[in-house]
Amino acid sequence: MTVSTELIKELRALTGAGMMDVKKALDETGGDVDKAAALLRERGIAKASKKADRAAREGLIGSYVHHNGKIAVLVEVNCETDFVARNEGFQELAKNLAIHIAMANPQYLRREDVPEDAVEAERAALRAQAREEGKPEAIIEKMVEGRLGKFFAETCLLEQPYVKDDKKTIDQLVKESIAKIGENIQVGRFSRIAIGE
Repeated sequence: MTVSTELIKELRALTGAGMMDVKKALDETGGDVDKAAALLRERGIAKASKKADRAAREGLIGSYVHHNGKIAVLVEVNCETDFVARNEGFQELAKNLAIHIAMANPQYLRREDVPEDAVEAERAALRAQAREEGKPEAIIEKMVEGRLGKFFAETCLLEQPYVKDDKKTIDQLVKESIAKIGENIQVGRFSRIAIGE
């Protein structure tokens, strides 16, 4: 099947991927734009994991102040070169991360950052809740571990569903940016300030 120029343009606009990558994905999926986009995403995430070990010592501080002036966020986003730090796509990522943090209010960057006593307290609360629901002891621990995943998804930035597209997590958003930009990108520290909190 010959892939039309219109399909290539459509997929490029949708994914931001290069011309040859887009054409190859469309060829492999028989011209199905949705399947080709999914294939490009998978390949981008694979490329992103290969770049994860590279040092990210450049970057910028993304910021956001809510229109009412009552919530403000600063987020450190790192990359490998100052050239990428000046890239419009990288700056947009930093801004979108700051907006997400303002709206979703994560407490930690990743699950490894959650203090062990907080995790144990959550486990204890989830066990008590499962017992109250009358669940058999044999399945309580499995339930607790499953529900603990939801706790991490609510409190850890990288595991939260992205506020502008809840079909992907912040970690997936960052990996997509790595695939598009071609450098390792890491989210560093962040701070959210809200009046009255």
